[in-house]
Amino acid sequence: MKHALCLLAALVPCAPALADDDHDSDHDRARRAVAEGRILPLKAILAQAEAAYPGQLIEAELEDEGGSVVYEIKILTEGGQVMKLYYDAHTGELLSARRRTERR
Repeated sequence: MKHALCLLAALVPCAPALADDDHDSDHDRARRAVAEGRILPLKAILAQAEAAYPGQLIEAELEDEGGSVVYEIKILTEGGQVMKLYYDAHTGELLSARRRTERR
């Protein structure tokens, strides 16, 4: 998978649960959370996603979902389907995998 562009994209919309200081950027808070072991690095999550759903990475985001920090990964599979994968950012557990349906 192509990681370069999405690494930053995943860290920018960081969850409020990671906030320690209002003056820190989302990127800094996400980095600190990884360094402190509160969340797994995006690289680890992307490796899991690629193993389960080979294809091309479309987007990766770090979000607050009901008090839990979650990685949302979008992949275009080798079969041409767009998959939305949700991983617990702390444990790396796959929470859900949804095939995106077409909208008209």
